[in-house]
Amino acid sequence: MLTLTDTGLVEPASQSLSTARPAVQLDGVTKRFGNATALHEAWLKIVPGEFMTLLGPSGCGKTTLLNLIAGFLDADGGEIFIDGTLVTETPAHQREIGIVFQNYALFPHMTVANNIAYGLKTRGIEAGEIRRRVEEALALVKLTGFDDRKPRQLSGGQQQRVALARALVIRPKVLLLDEPFSALDKNLRASMQLELKEIQQRLGVTTIFVTHDQAEALSMSERIAVMSAGRIHQIAGPQDVYRRPQDRFVASFIGDASVLSGRLVAVTETAAQVAVGPLTVEVPGAPLAGLAAGADVDLFVRPEHLVLVDQDATGPALNGIVKNQVFQGGHVDLYLELADHAAEPVLLRSSGAHSSSKFRSGDIVHVRPASMDLIAFPKQDG
Repeated sequence: MLTLTDTGLVEPASQSLSTARPAVQLDGVTKRFGNATALHEAWLKIVPGEFMTLLGPSGCGKTTLLNLIAGFLDADGGEIFIDGTLVTETPAHQREIGIVFQNYALFPHMTVANNIAYGLKTRGIEAGEIRRRVEEALALVKLTGFDDRKPRQLSGGQQQRVALARALVIRPKVLLLDEPFSALDKNLRASMQLELKEIQQRLGVTTIFVTHDQAEALSMSERIAVMSAGRIHQIAGPQDVYRRPQDRFVASFIGDASVLSGRLVAVTETAAQVAVGPLTVEVPGAPLAGLAAGADVDLFVRPEHLVLVDQDATGPALNGIVKNQVFQGGHVDLYLELADHAAEPVLLRSSGAHSSSKFRSGDIVHVRPASMDLIAFPKQDG
Protein backbone atom coordinates (compact mmCIF):
# COMPACT_ATOMS: atom_id res chain seq x y z
CA MET A 1 0.00 0.00 0.00
CA LEU A 2 0.97 3.60 -0.48
CA THR A 3 2.35 5.11 2.70
CA LEU A 4 3.20 8.47 4.14
CA THR A 5 6.85 7.86 3.29
CA ASP A 6 5.95 6.90 -0.27
CA THR A 7 4.47 10.34 -0.88
CA GLY A 8 7.55 12.05 0.47
CA LEU A 9 5.38 14.16 2.81
CA VAL A 10 6.77 13.66 6.26
CA GLU A 11 5.73 16.87 8.00
CA PRO A 12 2.34 16.69 9.75
CA ALA A 13 -0.46 19.06 8.76
CA SER A 14 -0.77 20.08 12.40
CA GLN A 15 2.52 21.99 12.20
CA SER A 16 1.99 25.72 12.36
CA LEU A 17 2.45 27.83 9.25
CA SER A 18 5.38 29.55 10.94
CA THR A 19 7.41 26.35 11.41
CA ALA A 20 6.52 24.18 8.41
CA ARG A 21 7.81 24.93 4.92
CA PRO A 22 4.65 25.41 2.86
CA ALA A 23 3.73 22.62 0.48
CA VAL A 24 2.04 25.27 -1.66
CA GLN A 25 2.52 29.02 -1.47
CA LEU A 26 0.94 31.80 -3.51
CA ASP A 27 2.43 35.28 -3.20
CA GLY A 28 0.16 37.94 -4.70
CA VAL A 29 -0.95 35.78 -7.65
CA THR A 30 -3.17 37.57 -10.17
CA LYS A 31 -4.93 36.30 -13.28
CA ARG A 32 -6.68 38.35 -15.95
CA PHE A 33 -8.72 37.34 -18.98
CA GLY A 34 -8.75 40.35 -21.26
CA ASN A 35 -9.96 43.31 -19.24
CA ALA A 36 -11.55 41.11 -16.56
CA THR A 37 -9.56 40.17 -13.46
CA ALA A 38 -10.46 36.62 -12.45
CA LEU A 39 -8.10 36.51 -9.46
CA HIS A 40 -6.93 39.52 -7.43
CA GLU A 41 -3.53 39.13 -5.70
CA ALA A 42 -4.15 35.82 -3.94
CA TRP A 43 -1.93 35.11 -0.92
CA LEU A 44 -2.08 31.55 0.42
CA LYS A 45 0.10 29.12 2.35
CA ILE A 46 -0.74 25.42 2.67
CA VAL A 47 1.31 23.21 5.00
CA PRO A 48 2.37 19.66 4.08
CA GLY A 49 -0.38 17.10 4.55
CA GLU A 50 -3.13 19.71 4.91
CA PHE A 51 -6.62 19.40 3.42
CA MET A 52 -7.41 22.90 2.14
CA THR A 53 -10.71 23.74 0.46
CA LEU A 54 -11.37 26.61 -1.93
CA LEU A 55 -15.03 27.47 -1.37
CA GLY A 56 -17.22 29.96 -3.14
CA PRO A 57 -20.06 30.47 -5.63
CA SER A 58 -19.72 29.73 -9.33
CA GLY A 59 -17.42 32.20 -11.07
CA CYS A 60 -15.62 33.29 -7.89
CA GLY A 61 -12.16 32.27 -9.15
CA LYS A 62 -11.58 29.04 -7.24
CA THR A 63 -11.04 26.85 -10.33
CA THR A 64 -8.85 29.57 -11.86
CA LEU A 65 -6.70 29.47 -8.71
CA LEU A 66 -6.52 25.66 -8.90
CA ASN A 67 -5.50 25.77 -12.57
CA LEU A 68 -2.77 28.30 -11.77
CA ILE A 69 -1.33 25.95 -9.15
CA ALA A 70 -1.55 23.05 -11.60
CA GLY A 71 0.19 25.05 -14.33
CA PHE A 72 -2.73 24.92 -16.78
CA LEU A 73 -2.91 28.72 -16.68
CA ASP A 74 -0.11 31.30 -16.59
CA ALA A 75 -0.21 33.92 -13.84
CA ASP A 76 -0.22 37.59 -14.82
CA GLY A 77 1.41 38.55 -11.54
CA GLY A 78 2.81 37.07 -8.36
CA GLU A 79 4.71 33.85 -7.65
CA ILE A 80 3.74 30.22 -7.02
CA PHE A 81 5.88 27.81 -4.96
CA ILE A 82 5.46 24.04 -4.55
CA ASP A 83 7.49 22.40 -1.80
CA GLY A 84 9.62 25.54 -1.56
CA THR A 85 10.48 25.61 -5.28
CA LEU A 86 9.39 28.49 -7.51
CA VAL A 87 7.17 26.98 -10.23
CA THR A 88 5.44 30.06 -11.65
CA GLU A 89 6.92 29.37 -15.11
CA THR A 90 7.33 25.59 -14.72
CA PRO A 91 5.22 23.50 -17.17
CA ALA A 92 2.32 21.55 -15.66
CA HIS A 93 3.85 18.12 -16.30
CA GLN A 94 6.94 19.07 -14.26
CA ARG A 95 5.10 20.26 -11.13
CA GLU A 96 4.48 16.77 -9.65
CA ILE A 97 0.77 17.46 -9.29
CA GLY A 98 -2.03 14.90 -9.23
CA ILE A 99 -5.43 16.18 -10.32
CA VAL A 100 -8.98 14.83 -10.39
CA PHE A 101 -11.35 16.69 -12.70
CA GLN A 102 -15.07 17.24 -12.33
CA ASN A 103 -15.80 14.92 -15.29
CA TYR A 104 -13.07 12.39 -14.30
CA ALA A 105 -11.39 12.70 -17.78
CA LEU A 106 -10.75 8.95 -18.06
CA PHE A 107 -9.57 7.55 -21.40
CA PRO A 108 -12.63 5.60 -22.65
CA HIS A 109 -10.61 3.21 -24.86
CA MET A 110 -8.26 2.20 -22.02
CA THR A 111 -8.81 -0.34 -19.28
CA VAL A 112 -8.92 0.71 -15.65
CA ALA A 113 -5.35 -0.52 -15.15
CA ASN A 114 -4.06 1.38 -18.18
CA ASN A 115 -5.85 4.56 -17.12
CA ILE A 116 -4.17 4.38 -13.74
CA ALA A 117 -0.79 3.48 -15.25
CA TYR A 118 -0.82 6.31 -17.81
CA GLY A 119 1.07 8.83 -15.69
CA LEU A 120 3.66 6.26 -14.67
CA LYS A 121 4.31 5.25 -18.29
CA THR A 122 4.84 8.85 -19.37
CA ARG A 123 7.41 9.16 -16.57
CA GLY A 124 9.34 6.14 -17.87
CA ILE A 125 8.72 3.92 -14.82
CA GLU A 126 9.80 0.28 -15.26
CA ALA A 127 6.99 -2.15 -16.22
CA GLY A 128 7.23 -4.30 -13.10
CA GLU A 129 7.10 -1.26 -10.85
CA ILE A 130 4.10 0.04 -12.78
CA ARG A 131 2.19 -3.21 -12.21
CA ARG A 132 2.98 -3.17 -8.50
CA ARG A 133 1.94 0.43 -8.03
CA VAL A 134 -1.26 0.02 -10.06
CA GLU A 135 -2.24 -2.95 -7.87
CA GLU A 136 -1.56 -0.89 -4.76
CA ALA A 137 -3.62 2.01 -6.10
CA LEU A 138 -6.53 -0.30 -6.97
CA ALA A 139 -6.48 -1.73 -3.47
CA LEU A 140 -6.34 1.77 -1.99
CA VAL A 141 -9.57 2.81 -3.76
CA LYS A 142 -11.24 -0.60 -3.24
CA LEU A 143 -11.24 -1.63 -6.90
CA THR A 144 -9.09 -4.77 -6.79
CA GLY A 145 -10.18 -7.05 -9.64
CA PHE A 146 -11.42 -4.22 -11.86
CA ASP A 147 -8.15 -4.02 -13.85
CA ASP A 148 -9.53 -5.05 -17.26
CA ARG A 149 -12.81 -3.13 -17.24
CA LYS A 150 -13.41 -0.07 -19.40
CA PRO A 151 -14.76 3.19 -17.92
CA ARG A 152 -18.17 2.64 -19.56
CA GLN A 153 -18.54 -0.55 -17.52
CA LEU A 154 -18.18 1.34 -14.23
CA SER A 155 -20.62 3.30 -12.11
CA GLY A 156 -20.05 6.99 -11.46
CA GLY A 157 -18.56 6.26 -8.05
CA GLN A 158 -16.22 3.63 -9.50
CA GLN A 159 -15.06 6.02 -12.22
CA GLN A 160 -14.36 8.57 -9.52
CA ARG A 161 -12.19 6.04 -7.69
CA VAL A 162 -10.23 5.28 -10.87
CA ALA A 163 -9.59 8.99 -11.39
CA LEU A 164 -8.41 9.30 -7.79
CA ALA A 165 -6.14 6.26 -8.13
CA ARG A 166 -4.63 7.69 -11.33
CA ALA A 167 -3.88 10.95 -9.53
CA LEU A 168 -2.33 9.26 -6.49
CA VAL A 169 -0.31 6.53 -8.19
CA ILE A 170 2.31 9.04 -9.38
CA ARG A 171 2.91 9.97 -5.72
CA PRO A 172 2.25 13.68 -6.22
CA LYS A 173 3.51 16.43 -3.99
CA VAL A 174 0.04 17.98 -4.13
CA LEU A 175 -3.37 16.50 -4.97
CA LEU A 176 -5.84 18.86 -6.67
CA LEU A 177 -9.57 18.06 -6.74
CA ASP A 178 -11.92 20.18 -8.87
CA GLU A 179 -15.50 19.57 -7.63
CA PRO A 180 -14.98 15.81 -7.98
CA PHE A 181 -18.33 14.78 -6.49
CA SER A 182 -20.67 17.15 -8.33
CA ALA A 183 -21.98 14.44 -10.69
CA LEU A 184 -22.77 11.94 -7.91
CA ASP A 185 -26.10 11.46 -6.16
CA LYS A 186 -26.44 12.57 -2.54
CA ASN A 187 -25.82 9.23 -0.81
CA LEU A 188 -22.90 8.24 -3.06
CA ARG A 189 -21.46 11.73 -2.67
CA ALA A 190 -21.50 11.40 1.13
CA SER A 191 -19.85 7.98 0.91
CA MET A 192 -17.12 9.23 -1.43
CA GLN A 193 -16.43 12.21 0.83
CA LEU A 194 -15.70 9.83 3.71
CA GLU A 195 -13.54 7.59 1.54
CA LEU A 196 -11.53 10.48 0.16
CA LYS A 197 -10.91 11.94 3.59
CA GLU A 198 -9.81 8.56 4.91
CA ILE A 199 -7.38 8.06 2.01
CA GLN A 200 -6.02 11.59 2.33
CA GLN A 201 -5.37 11.16 6.04
CA ARG A 202 -3.78 7.74 5.51
CA LEU A 203 -1.37 9.02 2.87
CA GLY A 204 -0.78 12.46 4.34
CA VAL A 205 -0.88 13.99 0.87
CA THR A 206 -1.34 17.75 0.67
CA THR A 207 -4.77 18.28 -0.88
CA ILE A 208 -6.52 21.29 -2.40
CA PHE A 209 -10.23 20.71 -2.90
CA VAL A 210 -12.57 22.97 -4.89
CA THR A 211 -16.29 23.06 -4.13
CA HIS A 212 -19.28 25.38 -3.97
CA ASP A 213 -20.97 23.09 -1.41
CA GLN A 214 -20.68 24.63 2.06
CA ALA A 215 -21.58 21.44 3.93
CA GLU A 216 -18.95 19.51 1.98
CA ALA A 217 -16.30 22.11 2.80
CA LEU A 218 -17.21 22.28 6.50
CA SER A 219 -17.17 18.50 6.94
CA MET A 220 -13.96 17.67 5.05
CA SER A 221 -11.52 20.54 5.46
CA GLU A 222 -8.78 21.43 7.89
CA ARG A 223 -8.93 24.99 6.57
CA ILE A 224 -11.19 26.78 4.11
CA ALA A 225 -10.40 29.69 1.81
CA VAL A 226 -13.72 31.44 1.19
CA MET A 227 -13.74 33.22 -2.18
CA SER A 228 -15.95 35.70 -4.02
CA ALA A 229 -15.43 37.79 -7.15
CA GLY A 230 -11.82 36.68 -7.53
CA ARG A 231 -10.80 37.50 -3.97
CA ILE A 232 -10.06 35.39 -0.90
CA HIS A 233 -12.22 36.80 1.90
CA GLN A 234 -11.14 34.55 4.77
CA ILE A 235 -8.83 31.60 5.40
CA ALA A 236 -9.60 29.67 8.58
CA GLY A 237 -10.75 26.37 10.03
CA PRO A 238 -14.36 25.27 9.46
CA GLN A 239 -15.52 26.33 12.92
CA ASP A 240 -13.97 29.78 12.58
CA VAL A 241 -15.47 30.58 9.18
CA TYR A 242 -18.86 29.45 10.50
CA ARG A 243 -18.74 31.02 13.97
CA ARG A 244 -16.41 33.99 13.38
CA PRO A 245 -16.81 35.18 9.78
CA GLN A 246 -14.62 38.17 8.96
CA ASP A 247 -17.11 39.97 6.72
CA ARG A 248 -20.75 39.91 5.76
CA PHE A 249 -20.12 37.86 2.58
CA VAL A 250 -18.63 34.98 4.60
CA ALA A 251 -21.39 35.31 7.22
CA SER A 252 -24.11 35.08 4.59
CA PHE A 253 -22.49 32.47 2.32
CA ILE A 254 -21.45 29.91 4.95
CA GLY A 255 -24.49 28.07 6.26
CA ASP A 256 -27.89 29.67 6.83
CA ALA A 257 -28.16 33.06 8.47
CA SER A 258 -30.96 35.53 9.07
CA VAL A 259 -30.33 39.26 9.36
CA LEU A 260 -31.95 41.28 12.16
CA SER A 261 -31.98 45.06 12.19
CA GLY A 262 -30.08 46.37 15.22
CA ARG A 263 -28.67 49.52 16.77
CA LEU A 264 -25.16 49.85 18.17
CA VAL A 265 -25.24 50.60 21.89
CA ALA A 266 -21.51 50.57 22.62
CA VAL A 267 -18.31 49.23 21.08
CA THR A 268 -14.72 48.53 22.12
CA GLU A 269 -11.86 46.77 20.32
CA THR A 270 -13.04 43.39 21.60
CA ALA A 271 -16.79 43.57 22.11
CA ALA A 272 -19.92 45.50 21.19
CA GLN A 273 -23.48 45.65 22.45
CA VAL A 274 -26.28 45.64 19.90
CA ALA A 275 -29.94 46.33 20.62
CA VAL A 276 -32.67 44.55 18.65
CA GLY A 277 -36.03 45.78 19.86
CA PRO A 278 -36.16 45.08 23.62
CA LEU A 279 -33.11 42.80 23.48
CA THR A 280 -29.44 43.67 23.89
CA VAL A 281 -26.82 41.13 22.76
CA GLU A 282 -23.02 41.08 22.78
CA VAL A 283 -21.03 40.55 19.60
CA PRO A 284 -17.34 40.87 18.56
CA GLY A 285 -16.25 44.48 18.37
CA ALA A 286 -13.82 44.35 15.44
CA PRO A 287 -16.39 44.39 12.59
CA LEU A 288 -18.04 47.48 14.10
CA ALA A 289 -14.86 49.43 14.88
CA GLY A 290 -15.19 53.09 14.00
CA LEU A 291 -18.98 53.21 14.29
CA ALA A 292 -20.60 55.56 16.77
CA ALA A 293 -23.21 54.52 19.31
CA GLY A 294 -26.64 54.71 17.74
CA ALA A 295 -25.47 53.51 14.30
CA ASP A 296 -27.65 51.00 12.46
CA VAL A 297 -26.15 47.50 12.19
CA ASP A 298 -27.10 44.11 10.78
CA LEU A 299 -27.10 41.24 13.28
CA PHE A 300 -26.49 37.80 11.71
CA VAL A 301 -28.24 34.92 13.49
CA ARG A 302 -27.89 31.23 12.65
CA PRO A 303 -31.16 29.22 12.67
CA GLU A 304 -29.94 27.04 15.55
CA HIS A 305 -29.09 30.15 17.59
CA LEU A 306 -32.65 31.47 17.65
CA VAL A 307 -34.79 29.81 20.33
CA LEU A 308 -38.48 29.76 21.18
CA VAL A 309 -39.50 31.00 24.63
CA ASP A 310 -42.80 30.90 26.45
CA GLN A 311 -44.86 34.07 26.56
CA ASP A 312 -44.45 34.34 30.32
CA ALA A 313 -40.71 33.60 30.25
CA THR A 314 -38.40 35.86 32.23
CA GLY A 315 -36.62 38.48 30.15
CA PRO A 316 -37.42 40.27 26.89
CA ALA A 317 -38.17 38.49 23.63
CA LEU A 318 -39.15 39.31 20.06
CA ASN A 319 -42.67 38.60 18.85
CA GLY A 320 -42.94 36.71 15.59
CA ILE A 321 -45.61 35.30 13.30
CA VAL A 322 -45.20 31.85 11.74
CA LYS A 323 -45.25 32.29 7.95
CA ASN A 324 -44.23 28.79 6.92
CA GLN A 325 -42.77 25.56 8.23
CA VAL A 326 -40.78 22.82 6.52
CA PHE A 327 -40.51 19.35 8.04
CA GLN A 328 -36.92 18.09 7.72
CA GLY A 329 -37.12 14.78 9.57
CA GLY A 330 -35.03 15.42 12.66
CA HIS A 331 -36.06 19.06 12.88
CA VAL A 332 -38.54 21.61 11.61
CA ASP A 333 -37.56 24.84 9.85
CA LEU A 334 -39.84 27.68 10.90
CA TYR A 335 -39.95 30.90 8.88
CA LEU A 336 -41.00 33.81 11.05
CA GLU A 337 -42.01 37.38 10.34
CA LEU A 338 -40.48 39.66 12.97
CA ALA A 339 -42.18 42.93 12.00
CA ASP A 340 -39.67 45.81 12.03
CA HIS A 341 -36.80 43.65 13.25
CA ALA A 342 -36.08 41.87 9.93
CA ALA A 343 -36.75 42.74 6.29
CA GLU A 344 -37.04 39.06 5.31
CA PRO A 345 -38.56 36.03 7.09
CA VAL A 346 -36.23 34.74 9.79
CA LEU A 347 -35.29 31.05 9.92
CA LEU A 348 -35.53 29.17 13.22
CA ARG A 349 -34.54 25.50 13.42
CA SER A 350 -36.82 23.74 15.90
CA SER A 351 -36.42 20.20 17.25
CA GLY A 352 -37.21 18.09 20.29
CA ALA A 353 -40.38 19.09 22.08
CA HIS A 354 -41.45 21.43 19.27
CA SER A 355 -42.94 19.01 16.76
CA SER A 356 -44.09 19.81 13.24
CA SER A 357 -47.74 19.61 14.30
CA LYS A 358 -47.41 22.28 16.98
CA PHE A 359 -47.33 25.31 14.69
CA ARG A 360 -49.69 26.75 12.12
CA SER A 361 -49.30 29.69 9.76
CA GLY A 362 -50.31 32.83 11.59
CA ASP A 363 -49.37 31.55 15.05
CA ILE A 364 -47.65 34.10 17.27
CA VAL A 365 -44.40 32.94 18.84
CA HIS A 366 -41.74 34.53 21.04
CA VAL A 367 -38.05 34.17 20.26
CA ARG A 368 -34.65 35.42 21.31
CA PRO A 369 -31.05 34.83 20.16
CA ALA A 370 -29.26 32.44 22.51
CA SER A 371 -25.63 32.05 21.49
CA MET A 372 -22.15 33.47 21.95
CA ASP A 373 -21.63 33.16 18.18
CA LEU A 374 -23.71 36.16 17.09
CA ILE A 375 -21.97 38.69 14.86
CA ALA A 376 -22.91 42.10 13.51
CA PHE A 377 -21.70 44.27 10.63
CA PRO A 378 -22.43 47.87 9.63
CA LYS A 379 -25.85 48.30 8.04
CA GLN A 380 -25.81 47.64 4.31
CA ASP A 381 -27.86 50.07 2.29
CA GLY A 382 -30.53 48.51 0.09
